[in-house]
Amino acid sequence: MDVFILAAGRGERLRPLTDTVPKPLIEINGMPLIEHRIRALATAGLTNIVINHAHLGDRIMNHLGGGERLGVHIKYADESSGVLDTGGGIVNALSLLESDPFLVVNSDIWTDYPFDRVRADIPRLAHLVLVDNPAHRREGDFCLWHEQVLSMDQQCPGRALTFAGIAVYRRTLFDGLRPRAFPLAPVLRVAADQHQVSGEHYVGTWFDVGTPQRLRRARSAAHSG
Repeated sequence: MDVFILAAGRGERLRPLTDTVPKPLIEINGMPLIEHRIRALATAGLTNIVINHAHLGDRIMNHLGGGERLGVHIKYADESSGVLDTGGGIVNALSLLESDPFLVVNSDIWTDYPFDRVRADIPRLAHLVLVDNPAHRREGDFCLWHEQVLSMDQQCPGRALTFAGIAVYRRTLFDGLRPRAFPLAPVLRVAADQHQVSGEHYVGTWFDVGTPQRLRRARSAAHSG
């Protein structure tokens, strides 16, 4: 199964650090976030990878190259002419992704999620990994009822959880969508309302490192672990 890593974000909330370092190359335990992620994917046998980039994207490409050093094969989706957000970024990269379904992973998370448990035989259009709500996201993103994901617009019979930025998607989820700038969340909410999204609750280590405070917590947890 192919993997798409979302790495084109500017990292505004991490400035001034991200003025000179692209967010995916911020280090934890002496290694860039995106390299941690790629090594974990390679260990799970997921070696065909597409990465989008924009801000300081040349530094990401120079660091990772074609992936040979990490035992993977990397292709790049260039968004330097205009960042396409999460939804548009995926649509823009579809021509580089050969498998159906495919895995999408955010580059700005720190997690020990075991990627060898990723399923290619997902029962619906999407399968999301969800985690307990962090302090900055107490209300959650989606409702998980058994293995079915529902949008928060519906009455939640289960538990409200936060999207971990790890998911498997079928290509048909993006039918009719153009590579323009748009977020992925509304697409997922529509699919969830149509009962086309399954999910799992992961209770291991997971951090969103989108702010200096969260980055410090992730670094502390990684160091103590």
